Amino acid sequence: MREFWVASGHHLTRRADHGGLVATPELIMAYLARPELMPPADACEAERDLHASLMADPLRPVSGTDISRLADADARENWSFMMNFRDRLMAAPSLEAVYVALARKGAGDLPPIFLSQLCHLILRNALEGCEDPYVLRAAELFYRSQLAAVHDGTLLLADAEVIEAEQHAQHDLHSSPLTAMLQQPKSFGEMDVMDDENAWTYWSRSDAHAMAMNLGGNAKARAGLCRVIERWIGHLLGITVSVETVPSIEDRDWRWFVGLDSDATRIGNALWRGERLEGGVAERIVALMRLGFEDARLVDERVGDKPVYLILAMGADKVVRLKPQNLVAGLPLAAAANVT
Repeated sequence: MREFWVASGHHLTRRADHGGLVATPELIMAYLARPELMPPADACEAERDLHASLMADPLRPVSGTDISRLADADARENWSFMMNFRDRLMAAPSLEAVYVALARKGAGDLPPIFLSQLCHLILRNALEGCEDPYVLRAAELFYRSQLAAVHDGTLLLADAEVIEAEQHAQHDLHSSPLTAMLQQPKSFGEMDVMDDENAWTYWSRSDAHAMAMNLGGNAKARAGLCRVIERWIGHLLGITVSVETVPSIEDRDWRWFVGLDSDATRIGNALWRGERLEGGVAERIVALMRLGFEDARLVDERVGDKPVYLILAMGADKVVRLKPQNLVAGLPLAAAANVT
């Protein structure tokens, strides 16, 4: 079985008999080693001592008194949050259970990076054994923002952070950074567009996020996104769904949609109200999909056997910021649905 996404830290967790991931002291230590929690140069002695003691024993109890000794107010807030988050992870039956609760009740003051990291870990677990690089590349949308660009008439998605780094390195180029890279000769370390000839290379660089996704012109890329959504919902909610891409919403009696990002939600609401999409707003739609439930008894009676439409869009800055938690909180499930 091939390895992928080592950077997710899945090797720092334990897979329980129920299939979910369980937090370990090693996982907490990885969080403590993040730059946000490393004491800065001007940190007080109490903060340095707290961090050092937790690196030695990441599960040691930390009291409110311990945190109150920190001189910096921001440090006190950060450490209070981190200790609450640590205790929540360690007490939960699984990381999946934590994520579902956050998705349904709201993440509150949880920094987005922590929610993305949880998603990364859970997806790595859900996709264990996956042999399709198109599916894995599509799954990166769940925890990595993507920059959209049209090249040779087709829509491409590339990792926004990688593109930004490349843009800084090529600041003297006047063309689009993605287009500039695609115009260069291809080689192993550059931003290739995944196709059947190079897809096999994904395994050796899955953590580099160095392959663009041809969402507009490659049916396998679009199918990959559908398969990820199916696995994500099945893994977190225990519900079997089928997802397929569609060119438009032809059903005049459509009952429900889920916006997979804030822009898509606004677009969906406008369509729901029967409004026309003006000013090129429709061009922001990156993907339109139709979701069906295998067991209609799990669906809200207001929807019945009608499909649920999924909308994915890009912002005005051409960045796609998929929110996978919307697939947990936004599905029209019956109140009595027995989901995990």
